[in-house]
Amino acid sequence: MTTQPKGTALITGASSGIGAIYADRLARRGYDLILVARNRERLSDLARRLTDATGRSVQVFPADLGDATELAKVEALLRNDRSITLLVNNAGFGAATPLLQSDVARMSEMISLNVNALTRLAYAAVPGFVERGHGTVVNIASIVAVAPEMLNGVYGGSKAYVLAFSQSLHHELADKGVKVQAVLPGATATEFWDVLGHPVSNLPPAWVMTADNMVDAALAGLDQGELVTIPALPDAADWGSYEAARQKLMPNLSHTKPAARYGLASA
Repeated sequence: MTTQPKGTALITGASSGIGAIYADRLARRGYDLILVARNRERLSDLARRLTDATGRSVQVFPADLGDATELAKVEALLRNDRSITLLVNNAGFGAATPLLQSDVARMSEMISLNVNALTRLAYAAVPGFVERGHGTVVNIASIVAVAPEMLNGVYGGSKAYVLAFSQSLHHELADKGVKVQAVLPGATATEFWDVLGHPVSNLPPAWVMTADNMVDAALAGLDQGELVTIPALPDAADWGSYEAARQKLMPNLSHTKPAARYGLASA
Protein backbone atom coordinates (compact mmCIF):
# COMPACT_ATOMS: atom_id res chain seq x y z
CA MET A 1 0.00 0.00 0.00
CA THR A 2 1.44 3.37 -1.00
CA THR A 3 1.08 6.83 0.49
CA GLN A 4 0.70 10.17 -1.26
CA PRO A 5 3.27 10.84 -4.01
CA LYS A 6 6.50 12.28 -2.63
CA GLY A 7 8.36 13.10 -5.82
CA THR A 8 11.10 10.99 -7.33
CA ALA A 9 13.95 9.19 -5.58
CA LEU A 10 17.13 8.59 -7.55
CA ILE A 11 19.04 5.60 -6.16
CA THR A 12 22.53 4.61 -7.24
CA GLY A 13 23.76 1.05 -7.01
CA ALA A 14 20.11 0.10 -7.28
CA SER A 15 20.27 -3.22 -9.10
CA SER A 16 20.73 -5.43 -6.04
CA GLY A 17 21.33 -5.55 -2.30
CA ILE A 18 20.87 -2.39 -0.27
CA GLY A 19 20.01 -0.25 -3.30
CA ALA A 20 17.27 -2.59 -4.48
CA ILE A 21 15.74 -2.69 -1.01
CA TYR A 22 15.78 1.11 -0.81
CA ALA A 23 13.95 1.09 -4.15
CA ASP A 24 11.28 -1.25 -2.80
CA ARG A 25 10.78 0.66 0.43
CA LEU A 26 10.71 4.09 -1.17
CA ALA A 27 8.25 3.00 -3.85
CA ARG A 28 5.97 1.73 -1.09
CA ARG A 29 6.33 5.09 0.65
CA GLY A 30 4.99 6.85 -2.44
CA TYR A 31 8.12 7.78 -4.38
CA ASP A 32 8.54 7.36 -8.10
CA LEU A 33 11.99 6.01 -8.83
CA ILE A 34 15.01 6.43 -11.05
CA LEU A 35 17.26 3.39 -10.67
CA VAL A 36 20.93 3.80 -11.54
CA ALA A 37 23.42 0.95 -11.88
CA ARG A 38 25.56 -0.75 -14.52
CA ASN A 39 23.41 -3.86 -15.03
CA ARG A 40 20.51 -2.94 -17.32
CA GLU A 41 18.90 -6.39 -17.12
CA ARG A 42 18.78 -6.41 -13.33
CA LEU A 43 17.47 -2.85 -13.26
CA SER A 44 14.71 -3.66 -15.74
CA ASP A 45 13.65 -6.76 -13.81
CA LEU A 46 13.51 -4.78 -10.57
CA ALA A 47 11.61 -1.94 -12.23
CA ARG A 48 8.93 -4.33 -13.53
CA ARG A 49 8.52 -5.95 -10.12
CA LEU A 50 8.21 -2.64 -8.32
CA THR A 51 5.77 -1.15 -10.81
CA ASP A 52 3.59 -4.27 -10.55
CA ALA A 53 3.72 -4.23 -6.75
CA THR A 54 3.30 -0.50 -6.09
CA GLY A 55 2.00 1.20 -9.23
CA ARG A 56 4.78 3.78 -9.02
CA SER A 57 6.66 5.05 -12.07
CA VAL A 58 10.08 3.40 -12.17
CA GLN A 59 12.70 4.50 -14.71
CA VAL A 60 15.96 2.66 -15.30
CA PHE A 61 19.13 4.60 -16.04
CA PRO A 62 22.03 2.23 -16.73
CA ALA A 63 25.34 3.97 -15.99
CA ASP A 64 28.81 3.17 -14.77
CA LEU A 65 29.52 5.93 -12.25
CA GLY A 66 33.23 5.20 -12.50
CA ASP A 67 33.11 6.45 -16.11
CA ALA A 68 33.26 10.26 -16.31
CA THR A 69 30.99 10.47 -19.36
CA GLU A 70 28.30 8.25 -17.87
CA LEU A 71 28.57 9.97 -14.48
CA ALA A 72 28.02 13.32 -16.22
CA LYS A 73 24.74 12.02 -17.67
CA VAL A 74 23.45 11.18 -14.18
CA GLU A 75 24.58 14.60 -12.96
CA ALA A 76 22.62 16.25 -15.77
CA LEU A 77 19.55 14.24 -14.84
CA LEU A 78 19.80 15.39 -11.22
CA ARG A 79 20.20 19.01 -12.27
CA ASN A 80 17.35 19.02 -14.79
CA ASP A 81 14.64 16.73 -13.38
CA ARG A 82 12.72 18.92 -10.96
CA SER A 83 10.63 15.99 -9.75
CA ILE A 84 13.65 14.52 -7.89
CA THR A 85 13.29 15.10 -4.15
CA LEU A 86 15.56 12.38 -2.77
CA LEU A 87 19.05 11.20 -3.72
CA VAL A 88 20.32 7.93 -2.26
CA ASN A 89 24.07 7.76 -2.85
CA ASN A 90 24.47 4.01 -2.41
CA ALA A 91 26.87 3.00 -5.19
CA GLY A 92 30.32 2.01 -4.03
CA PHE A 93 32.60 -0.91 -3.31
CA GLY A 94 35.03 -1.98 -0.63
CA ALA A 95 38.20 -3.92 0.04
CA ALA A 96 39.62 -5.98 2.86
CA THR A 97 43.24 -6.40 1.77
CA PRO A 98 46.02 -4.53 3.63
CA LEU A 99 47.92 -1.75 1.88
CA LEU A 100 50.92 -3.94 1.04
CA GLN A 101 48.69 -6.47 -0.74
CA SER A 102 46.42 -4.00 -2.54
CA ASP A 103 46.44 -2.95 -6.18
CA VAL A 104 46.78 0.84 -6.11
CA ALA A 105 44.90 1.16 -9.41
CA ARG A 106 41.95 -0.65 -7.85
CA MET A 107 42.19 1.63 -4.81
CA SER A 108 42.02 4.64 -7.12
CA GLU A 109 38.89 3.21 -8.71
CA MET A 110 37.40 2.88 -5.23
CA ILE A 111 38.14 6.52 -4.44
CA SER A 112 36.64 7.55 -7.77
CA LEU A 113 33.35 5.78 -7.04
CA ASN A 114 33.04 6.10 -3.25
CA VAL A 115 34.22 9.71 -3.09
CA ASN A 116 34.25 11.48 -6.45
CA ALA A 117 30.99 10.14 -7.87
CA LEU A 118 29.11 10.63 -4.60
CA THR A 119 30.39 14.20 -4.35
CA ARG A 120 29.52 15.11 -7.91
CA LEU A 121 26.01 13.70 -7.62
CA ALA A 122 25.41 15.66 -4.42
CA TYR A 123 26.67 18.81 -6.11
CA ALA A 124 24.29 18.16 -9.00
CA ALA A 125 21.23 17.57 -6.81
CA VAL A 126 21.57 20.04 -3.95
CA PRO A 127 21.25 23.39 -5.78
CA GLY A 128 17.83 22.32 -7.09
CA PHE A 129 16.77 21.13 -3.65
CA VAL A 130 17.76 24.50 -2.18
CA GLU A 131 15.97 26.39 -4.93
CA ARG A 132 12.79 24.38 -4.34
CA GLY A 133 13.10 24.58 -0.56
CA HIS A 134 13.09 20.83 0.08
CA GLY A 135 14.99 17.66 -0.68
CA THR A 136 16.92 14.86 0.98
CA VAL A 137 20.39 13.40 0.47
CA VAL A 138 21.11 9.97 1.93
CA ASN A 139 24.77 8.95 1.78
CA ILE A 140 25.60 5.32 2.49
CA ALA A 141 28.86 5.22 4.46
CA SER A 142 29.98 2.38 6.73
CA ILE A 143 31.05 1.74 10.30
CA VAL A 144 34.61 1.75 8.96
CA ALA A 145 34.19 5.54 8.75
CA VAL A 146 34.83 5.52 12.51
CA ALA A 147 36.60 2.15 12.73
CA PRO A 148 39.07 2.22 9.81
CA GLU A 149 41.23 -0.51 11.35
CA MET A 150 38.56 -3.10 10.59
CA LEU A 151 39.07 -3.39 6.80
CA ASN A 152 41.20 -1.86 4.05
CA GLY A 153 42.44 1.63 4.89
CA VAL A 154 41.47 3.19 1.57
CA TYR A 155 37.96 1.85 2.00
CA GLY A 156 37.83 3.21 5.54
CA GLY A 157 39.21 6.55 4.38
CA SER A 158 36.65 6.80 1.59
CA LYS A 159 33.79 6.18 4.00
CA ALA A 160 35.24 8.62 6.54
CA TYR A 161 35.01 11.15 3.73
CA VAL A 162 31.34 10.28 3.21
CA LEU A 163 30.65 10.86 6.90
CA ALA A 164 32.56 14.16 7.05
CA PHE A 165 30.99 15.37 3.81
CA SER A 166 27.51 14.57 5.14
CA GLN A 167 28.19 16.39 8.41
CA SER A 168 29.39 19.44 6.50
CA LEU A 169 26.39 19.36 4.15
CA HIS A 170 24.04 19.18 7.12
CA HIS A 171 25.77 22.15 8.76
CA GLU A 172 25.51 24.16 5.56
CA LEU A 173 22.01 23.20 4.42
CA ALA A 174 19.95 22.61 7.56
CA ASP A 175 18.28 26.03 7.33
CA LYS A 176 17.60 25.67 3.61
CA GLY A 177 15.05 22.86 3.80
CA VAL A 178 17.49 20.11 2.78
CA LYS A 179 17.81 17.00 4.95
CA VAL A 180 21.06 15.03 5.01
CA GLN A 181 21.65 11.58 6.45
CA ALA A 182 24.78 9.44 6.62
CA VAL A 183 24.08 5.75 7.13
CA LEU A 184 26.84 3.64 8.70
CA PRO A 185 25.97 -0.04 8.25
CA GLY A 186 27.94 -2.77 9.92
CA ALA A 187 28.34 -6.17 8.28
CA THR A 188 25.30 -6.63 6.06
CA ALA A 189 24.26 -9.76 4.17
CA THR A 190 24.78 -8.63 0.56
CA GLU A 191 26.99 -9.45 -2.42
CA PHE A 192 29.52 -6.94 -1.01
CA TRP A 193 31.36 -9.73 0.81
CA ASP A 194 31.48 -12.03 -2.21
CA VAL A 195 33.10 -9.24 -4.22
CA LEU A 196 35.71 -8.89 -1.47
CA GLY A 197 36.44 -12.60 -1.66
CA HIS A 198 35.27 -13.02 1.94
CA PRO A 199 31.81 -14.67 1.86
CA VAL A 200 29.47 -13.37 4.53
CA SER A 201 29.13 -16.95 5.78
CA ASN A 202 32.68 -16.64 7.11
CA LEU A 203 31.68 -13.87 9.50
CA PRO A 204 30.34 -14.51 13.01
CA PRO A 205 26.55 -14.68 12.61
CA ALA A 206 26.10 -12.25 15.49
CA TRP A 207 27.77 -9.55 13.41
CA VAL A 208 25.64 -9.81 10.29
CA MET A 209 22.40 -7.89 9.73
CA THR A 210 20.01 -8.65 6.90
CA ALA A 211 19.90 -5.99 4.21
CA ASP A 212 16.13 -5.60 4.77
CA ASN A 213 16.64 -4.80 8.45
CA MET A 214 19.50 -2.45 7.67
CA VAL A 215 17.47 -0.39 5.20
CA ASP A 216 14.36 -0.38 7.40
CA ALA A 217 16.43 0.87 10.34
CA ALA A 218 18.08 3.52 8.17
CA LEU A 219 14.71 4.80 6.98
CA ALA A 220 13.43 4.85 10.57
CA GLY A 221 16.49 6.93 11.46
CA LEU A 222 15.71 9.30 8.59
CA ASP A 223 12.13 9.63 9.84
CA GLN A 224 13.50 10.45 13.30
CA GLY A 225 15.71 13.21 11.89
CA GLU A 226 19.05 11.52 12.53
CA LEU A 227 22.05 13.00 10.76
CA VAL A 228 24.07 9.83 11.45
CA THR A 229 22.32 6.47 11.59
CA ILE A 230 24.19 3.38 12.77
CA PRO A 231 21.56 0.63 12.48
CA ALA A 232 23.36 -1.81 14.79
CA LEU A 233 24.25 0.63 17.59
CA PRO A 234 22.09 -0.35 20.60
CA ASP A 235 22.25 2.99 22.44
CA ALA A 236 22.10 6.23 20.46
CA ALA A 237 23.58 7.98 23.48
CA ASP A 238 26.91 6.34 22.64
CA TRP A 239 27.02 8.21 19.36
CA GLY A 240 25.97 11.34 21.20
CA SER A 241 28.94 10.95 23.53
CA TYR A 242 31.29 10.37 20.59
CA GLU A 243 30.00 13.48 18.86
CA ALA A 244 30.14 15.53 22.07
CA ALA A 245 33.80 14.58 22.50
CA ARG A 246 34.50 15.71 18.94
CA GLN A 247 32.73 19.00 19.52
CA LYS A 248 34.71 19.53 22.73
CA LEU A 249 37.92 19.52 20.68
CA MET A 250 36.73 22.38 18.45
CA PRO A 251 37.76 25.41 20.54
CA ASN A 252 41.30 24.08 20.99
CA LEU A 253 42.18 22.87 17.52
CA SER A 254 43.77 26.15 16.43
CA HIS A 255 45.89 28.46 18.64
CA THR A 256 48.76 30.88 18.25
CA LYS A 257 51.19 28.74 20.25
CA PRO A 258 51.92 25.01 20.27
CA ALA A 259 50.60 23.00 23.21
CA ALA A 260 52.80 23.08 26.31
CA ARG A 261 53.61 19.37 26.04
CA TYR A 262 55.84 20.12 23.03
CA GLY A 263 58.11 22.34 25.13
CA LEU A 264 57.73 25.29 22.80
CA ALA A 265 55.30 27.42 24.78
CA SER A 266 57.66 30.40 24.79
CA ALA A 267 58.20 30.30 21.01
